[in-house]
Amino acid sequence: MIFSLFSKPDTLPDRENALPGRATEMAVAREHFVSGRPLKGPYPEGLETVYFGLGCFWGAERLFWQLPGVHVTAVGYQGGVTPNPTYEEVCSGMTGHTEAVKVVYDPEAVSLETLLKTFWEAHDPTQGMRQGNDVGTQYRSAIYTTSDAQLAAAKASREAYNRKLEAAGRGTITTEIAPAEPFYFAETYHQQYLAKNPNGYCGLKGTGVACPIPANA
Repeated sequence: MIFSLFSKPDTLPDRENALPGRATEMAVAREHFVSGRPLKGPYPEGLETVYFGLGCFWGAERLFWQLPGVHVTAVGYQGGVTPNPTYEEVCSGMTGHTEAVKVVYDPEAVSLETLLKTFWEAHDPTQGMRQGNDVGTQYRSAIYTTSDAQLAAAKASREAYNRKLEAAGRGTITTEIAPAEPFYFAETYHQQYLAKNPNGYCGLKGTGVACPIPANA
């Protein structure tokens, strides 16, 4: 089934109606194009992983690989039901995935609070199934966590930022926050896309409202 930009569903498919996907994992480059580090690991001991969805993953990934303390980044598909989807399948809206950035970081060198603040301020988390002119379920805002501490910090930061946004008349946050489900690596040409194509599209646009990360995050 082929969907145009204007016929994309604006709700997530249930498992019975989602595309079936496949058992074979996506072939992907072994190394990060910028750092040369292993894209899929193994990663050094002591590092942590968190996942962010904030619209088109090309610009979102660059945002995080530029932060000191981030060991490696990768782009992929997350939060849906179709195993090992392709980009075209995700774009159809029938896999349930959002475009996500995997962020592997050293908590001794960069705090989760810094990552969260970067995430919130880089996009508009009140837009539901879109981000600016990018329309569809794959562009929804999301944070997927890998520990109870990350989950609590993410929720606390959402509450704090929501108060600021509402006070500024920007609406209510729609960001999905949940423990991480399977992350499916996107095709190699999407990985570190803006390092390979410096003049490529980047749709990131924040609200201009600063995020106050709570002290207990």
